[in-house]
Amino acid sequence: MTQKTALVVGARGVIGGNLIEHLESLGDWNVVGLSRRGGIDRGRVRHIAVDLLDSEATADALRELSQVTHVFYAAYQDRPTWAELVRPNLAMLTNVVDAIEPVAPELEHISLMQGYKVYGAHLGPFATPAKESDPPHMPPEFNVDQQQFLERRQADASWTWSALRPSVVAGVGLGNPMNLAMVIAVYASMSKELGIPLRFPGRPGAYTSLIEMTDADLLAKATVWAATTESGRNEAYNITNGDMFRWSSMWPRIAAFFDLDVAPPLEMTLTEVMADKEQLWNGMIERHGLVSTPYSDVSSWAFGDFVFAWDYDVISDSSKSRRAGFHEYVDTEAMFLRIFQDLRDKRLIP
Repeated sequence: MTQKTALVVGARGVIGGNLIEHLESLGDWNVVGLSRRGGIDRGRVRHIAVDLLDSEATADALRELSQVTHVFYAAYQDRPTWAELVRPNLAMLTNVVDAIEPVAPELEHISLMQGYKVYGAHLGPFATPAKESDPPHMPPEFNVDQQQFLERRQADASWTWSALRPSVVAGVGLGNPMNLAMVIAVYASMSKELGIPLRFPGRPGAYTSLIEMTDADLLAKATVWAATTESGRNEAYNITNGDMFRWSSMWPRIAAFFDLDVAPPLEMTLTEVMADKEQLWNGMIERHGLVSTPYSDVSSWAFGDFVFAWDYDVISDSSKSRRAGFHEYVDTEAMFLRIFQDLRDKRLIP
C-alpha cells in the first residue's frame, strides 16, 4: 500500500479525533494531529500543540512536515457573534495553508469541514432539503469565506479541495463546544440523579420538526472518501446518517436508555438551569466512581440551547454523495444508544 500522510487540524475535537481513529484503522496512513492542547503520540500518530492564530508559530510547527499529502481541516474557534467568527476561523485556515504549501511538495488534497451554516440554518427557517447547489445567503459566514479562500488558492495549485457538510455531529469527546450527544447524556444522567423525568428543554416547535444527525464515524469515512477519490475533487457534499426524525419520537427512546420517565416538554435555557450543577456533577463522580472530569468539559449547554431552539426542519439532500459513490449510512437511534453506552463503558456517565 502507498503510504499517505494526513495533517488533521483540530485533532482533539469530536470530528478530528474520530477521523484520526479511522485513518489509523486503514493501515496506510501516517497522521500528524494539530491542536492547541496537543496529545499523546501512538503508533503512526503524533501530535503537535500550536496556536493556529499565530502565523509564525504555525509556520514553525509545520516546517518539517514535508511528507504531508492530505490536510483535513476541522478546527474551530468560537466567538459571541456570527461576524466575530469570521476573522479567527479564516485566519487559522489561512495560516495552515500558508505554512504547509511551501514545505509539502506532495500535497494532494485539502479537506474542509463545514456545516449547515452555509445554508443559513443558524439564522432561521431555510429551504429544505438543502442542496449543495443552493444559492448563498447574506454574510457574514466563515464557512463560505473558508471555501472561497480554498477555491482561490487552488486555482494555481496542483492540489484539490473538498468540503464536507454534516448535520449535527454526534460522537464521544470531551471539552468540545459542539457535542450534542454529551449534552443529552449529562442532562439525562442529572435528571435521573435528581429523581425527575426527562423533559425536552427546547422550543415546542423543535420537538415536532424534522431533524437529522451525522455520526462522527460515518463522517470520518466520508471525509477520507472525498479526499481520495476523483469524485471528491473540488466538490462539496452533504453528509448525514441517511434518516431523519423528530425529537417527539426520539426523546422517549433516549429516556428509556436511562430508565427515565418522559414528561411533557418544558422550554428552558440549559445555559441558565444547568449553571449551578457543578456540585451535583462532582457528587455524581464520587458516588458512581466516574472518571474525574471537570464540569466545564462534560457538556456545552449553549450548544444544546442552540440545537433545541430549531423550531423548523433542519434537513439536507445527501443524494449527491450517493450518486458520487459514497453509500454508507447509520441508524440514528442506534447511534445515540451506542454513544450513550460508550460513555457509560468509559465511566464518563453513570
